[in-house]
Amino acid sequence: MNRHGTIIFAAAAFVAAMAGGSLPAFAQAFQNYKCADGTQFIVGFYPSDSRAYLQLDGGSVTLARRLTMSGSRYAGRGATLKITKTGITLKHARRPVTACELM
Repeated sequence: MNRHGTIIFAAAAFVAAMAGGSLPAFAQAFQNYKCADGTQFIVGFYPSDSRAYLQLDGGSVTLARRLTMSGSRYAGRGATLKITKTGITLKHARRPVTACELM
Protein backbone atom coordinates (compact mmCIF):
# COMPACT_ATOMS: atom_id res chain seq x y z
CA MET A 1 0.00 0.00 0.00
CA ASN A 2 1.43 3.39 -0.93
CA ARG A 3 1.60 6.39 1.39
CA HIS A 4 -1.69 7.91 0.22
CA GLY A 5 -3.47 4.57 0.55
CA THR A 6 -2.18 4.21 4.11
CA ILE A 7 -3.39 7.69 5.07
CA ILE A 8 -6.82 7.10 3.53
CA PHE A 9 -7.10 3.69 5.22
CA ALA A 10 -6.15 5.17 8.62
CA ALA A 11 -8.63 8.04 8.24
CA ALA A 12 -11.41 5.65 7.19
CA ALA A 13 -10.68 3.33 10.13
CA PHE A 14 -10.80 6.26 12.56
CA VAL A 15 -14.12 7.55 11.15
CA ALA A 16 -15.61 4.05 11.22
CA ALA A 17 -14.49 3.55 14.82
CA MET A 18 -16.01 6.86 15.89
CA ALA A 19 -19.29 6.07 14.14
CA GLY A 20 -19.39 2.68 15.84
CA GLY A 21 -18.79 4.10 19.30
CA SER A 22 -15.52 2.24 19.70
CA LEU A 23 -12.32 4.26 19.49
CA PRO A 24 -8.83 2.95 18.89
CA ALA A 25 -6.66 2.62 22.00
CA PHE A 26 -4.71 5.80 21.25
CA ALA A 27 -7.93 7.84 21.31
CA GLN A 28 -9.36 6.38 24.52
CA ALA A 29 -7.78 9.11 26.59
CA PHE A 30 -10.99 10.73 27.87
CA GLN A 31 -13.16 9.50 30.74
CA ASN A 32 -16.35 10.90 32.31
CA TYR A 33 -16.74 10.95 36.09
CA LYS A 34 -19.52 11.79 38.52
CA CYS A 35 -18.74 12.64 42.15
CA ALA A 36 -20.69 12.13 45.37
CA ASP A 37 -21.30 15.89 45.68
CA GLY A 38 -22.88 16.04 42.19
CA THR A 39 -19.81 17.36 40.38
CA GLN A 40 -19.29 15.92 36.91
CA PHE A 41 -16.06 16.21 34.96
CA ILE A 42 -14.18 14.84 31.99
CA VAL A 43 -10.50 14.01 32.31
CA GLY A 44 -8.13 13.44 29.42
CA PHE A 45 -4.76 11.73 29.45
CA TYR A 46 -2.29 11.52 26.58
CA PRO A 47 0.44 8.85 26.39
CA SER A 48 3.19 11.36 25.64
CA ASP A 49 2.14 13.88 28.32
CA SER A 50 2.30 13.58 32.11
CA ARG A 51 -0.49 16.11 32.70
CA ALA A 52 -4.23 15.57 33.13
CA TYR A 53 -6.65 17.75 31.21
CA LEU A 54 -9.92 18.44 33.04
CA GLN A 55 -13.22 19.88 31.80
CA LEU A 56 -14.74 21.06 35.07
CA ASP A 57 -17.39 23.64 35.95
CA GLY A 58 -17.64 24.82 32.35
CA GLY A 59 -13.91 25.45 31.95
CA SER A 60 -10.65 23.74 31.14
CA VAL A 61 -7.98 23.07 33.74
CA THR A 62 -4.57 21.53 33.10
CA LEU A 63 -3.27 19.60 36.09
CA ALA A 64 0.41 18.80 36.49
CA ARG A 65 1.41 15.41 37.85
CA ARG A 66 2.66 15.69 41.43
CA LEU A 67 4.85 13.42 43.48
CA THR A 68 2.96 10.89 45.60
CA MET A 69 3.76 7.73 47.54
CA SER A 70 0.98 5.67 45.96
CA GLY A 71 -1.31 6.15 43.00
CA SER A 72 -1.31 9.35 40.97
CA ARG A 73 -1.98 12.93 41.98
CA TYR A 74 -2.56 15.84 39.63
CA ALA A 75 -2.94 19.44 40.78
CA GLY A 76 -3.26 22.95 39.40
CA ARG A 77 -5.40 26.10 39.56
CA GLY A 78 -7.21 25.09 42.73
CA ALA A 79 -8.07 21.53 41.69
CA THR A 80 -6.53 18.26 42.86
CA LEU A 81 -7.32 14.88 41.32
CA LYS A 82 -6.10 11.74 43.13
CA ILE A 83 -6.22 8.30 41.56
CA THR A 84 -5.47 5.31 43.80
CA LYS A 85 -6.30 1.61 43.86
CA THR A 86 -9.23 2.37 46.17
CA GLY A 87 -10.79 5.09 44.03
CA ILE A 88 -10.69 8.59 42.63
CA THR A 89 -11.16 11.82 44.56
CA LEU A 90 -11.48 15.43 43.49
CA LYS A 91 -10.99 18.64 45.45
CA HIS A 92 -11.78 21.96 43.80
CA ALA A 93 -13.22 25.43 44.33
CA ARG A 94 -12.76 25.37 48.12
CA ARG A 95 -15.10 22.39 48.36
CA PRO A 96 -14.27 19.35 50.48
CA VAL A 97 -12.68 16.28 48.91
CA THR A 98 -15.32 14.14 47.19
CA ALA A 99 -15.24 10.57 45.92
CA CYS A 100 -15.87 10.09 42.21
CA GLU A 101 -16.73 7.17 39.97
CA LEU A 102 -16.58 6.43 36.27
CA MET A 103 -19.85 7.13 34.45
